[in-house]
Amino acid sequence: MRKLQVQGVHHITLTGADRQTSIDFWEGILGMPFIFDQPNLDDADEGHLYFDPGDGRLITIFTSEKRKPVHGRTPTDPGCVHHIAFNVSKAVWSQVVTRLDERGIKHSGPKDRGFMDSIYFKDPLGLLIELACYRFEPPAGCTHADVMIEAHRMRVARGDYSIAEIHLADAIELLVSRRQQTLSEDRSAKDPYGG
Repeated sequence: MRKLQVQGVHHITLTGADRQTSIDFWEGILGMPFIFDQPNLDDADEGHLYFDPGDGRLITIFTSEKRKPVHGRTPTDPGCVHHIAFNVSKAVWSQVVTRLDERGIKHSGPKDRGFMDSIYFKDPLGLLIELACYRFEPPAGCTHADVMIEAHRMRVARGDYSIAEIHLADAIELLVSRRQQTLSEDRSAKDPYGG
């Protein structure tokens, strides 16, 4: 028996309401360029809009002029999507609360997740959206996942409840020491101040 090895998210498709509500939210609020538009190839009564979330992958929306926005919360039953999280830079993160407040969009306020900062709000159809900002940059040649797995191992070994910035910093140091060669025979921490 062998796995069907995936290599990333290709796209996520959501059921939207009318076409303009989708464009106004995904491009008009989240800034995702509207890059492709065609009929839903499985249902000629629906449209299929494509947006670029910033990494070249796709968020697609099935639209119908017969559907109107519903402002309640989407279901959170087992098997349902709880929320979708999008990465934002530190510069954007510092503006999120102000920009949501300017639009009158209710939100959770900033949430400290240890390894990232998050804020939550609903789209016009009740889907919970998270904007997340990592608190670290991975070393060259490494991914955020590489840092996260090492930070997790350190957290568990130390008996800590959740990942904190110390775990991230120590994980980054470990990954750099594994990936980057040095001419030094001893690359341990030193005190050049003689203290």
